[in-house]
Amino acid sequence: MDAASPALSAAIKAHIRTVPDYPKQGILFRDITGLLENAEGLRLAIDAIVERYEGRTIDLVAGIEARGFIFGAAVAYRLGVGFIPVRKAGKLPGEVVGVEYELEYGTDTVEIRVDAVADGDHVLLIDDLVATGGTASAALELIRKVGGTVAEACFVIDLPDLGGSAHLEALDCPVFALCAFEGH
Repeated sequence: MDAASPALSAAIKAHIRTVPDYPKQGILFRDITGLLENAEGLRLAIDAIVERYEGRTIDLVAGIEARGFIFGAAVAYRLGVGFIPVRKAGKLPGEVVGVEYELEYGTDTVEIRVDAVADGDHVLLIDDLVATGGTASAALELIRKVGGTVAEACFVIDLPDLGGSAHLEALDCPVFALCAFEGH
């Protein structure tokens, strides 16, 4: 896993608050609302992601619902490429392809349009946070299923103790995060 510089990581983390016992007892929720509300913090995050991928072969940016849309659309705009929404089942019109993945208590499905990616397109996958990697792995599988190559999976926050970034790397998907929080 590749990570941002310690100074950049600290600057991003300064805008993220930890909410204990949300949404349930024992969870440490990493709230990016402060980063989104702060113009300087949001600009710092978007600029850092864009700087990393400028000059690389990126044909499309895929953002995972919902907070991945915020970062992904801004990065796609700045890189001058299209944006693909990775949505929960039943949210996209037209012909879609989906992948079901495991949750703590059941399953969920994410989908993209079947024509969203052309064979050989290099796709940057973006979300706000990687925990267990279930949703990101499903998105990776979707992009590959329709002929794309994921250049890298990029996150604002990595929770390395939950193993998501390691899981993605085991699937031959490079991972980058602006910051990491120990614990869950």
